[in-house]
Amino acid sequence: MFLIQRILAEASLLPPEQQVVLAAERRQFLKRRWRGIAEDGTEFGFDLQSRLTDGGVIFQKSDRDYIVRQLPEIVYQVSCKTPAQAALVGWKVGNLHLPAQIVENAILVLHDQAMTQLLEREVWDYSEPEVIFTPMKAVAHP
Repeated sequence: MFLIQRILAEASLLPPEQQVVLAAERRQFLKRRWRGIAEDGTEFGFDLQSRLTDGGVIFQKSDRDYIVRQLPEIVYQVSCKTPAQAALVGWKVGNLHLPAQIVENAILVLHDQAMTQLLEREVWDYSEPEVIFTPMKAVAHP
């Protein structure tokens, strides 16, 4: 097992056939300590100084880069046709304290029962795509 403390590069410069993937759920990217196994069976332990990013190089051998890939997940994509609607959706989602990501003309929100109930109550246009979800980082109040 190899111990990883930091990302080596934001992306690999090697061709895809020389990249070995370690796939992980988004929640793993939030953890400091965890273990994972790459697609070739190589085991890694993580004791990180900072968060990993999708596609980052975590380990290198002479002819291969080991990269970490975030697995896609199903989220709610709430369409926002106006700035006022975007503000309302953002405010109500924020009151639920759910992770959210702002994209062009929409807000992506964690697939959660509370959000399901909000969508049903508000009758907003939404879809449920499977995406690499990268919600905004929460900031604590001072």
